[in-house]
Amino acid sequence: MMRVNHEYQRGGALAYLAAYDVHQARVFSHCSAKTGIIPFMTLVEKVMTQEPYASAKRVFWVVDNGSSHRGQAAIGRLTKRFPNAVMVHTPTHASCLNQVEIFFSIVQRKVVTPNDFTSLEQVEDRLTAFEQHYNATARPFRWKFTPADLEDLMARIERHEQKEQNLQQPPGCDHQPAGLAHAA
Repeated sequence: MMRVNHEYQRGGALAYLAAYDVHQARVFSHCSAKTGIIPFMTLVEKVMTQEPYASAKRVFWVVDNGSSHRGQAAIGRLTKRFPNAVMVHTPTHASCLNQVEIFFSIVQRKVVTPNDFTSLEQVEDRLTAFEQHYNATARPFRWKFTPADLEDLMARIERHEQKEQNLQQPPGCDHQPAGLAHAA
């Protein structure tokens, strides 16, 4: 039971950056007072200086288009510091393709909600405790969406777009959608 008041004191914000090893279901995180290049590179350093990542032939960093890791400058910064690191950007508005976003969804539901923190330290402590528990118990996510499913979805989208295009023919256009030509 908890009372909720319409008045509250803002206690600041905490940036929670995380990297997710998709093969091991292991999370690496870094909390910072703000986002940016330095906090992001601190997280990268934390991951890339330990095994098996330090000696791996390639380590793919799948990232969204956040300002701290966007564009060619970010790619250059990463590969200059870690030549075996390869940055891959998800398409704009498609960060759901990044498995760390699934982890962030779990954090939102199991750690951050309800938002009953009294300090930023308490937030960080709860995040750290959850990460330790998660790393001890988690298993890799199993994607059920296959390449065949993707092809089917793309074909359905194409059919839908074609149908929409046919319905939006401008007035006076001689071309009629195939289904209407037979009805005439």
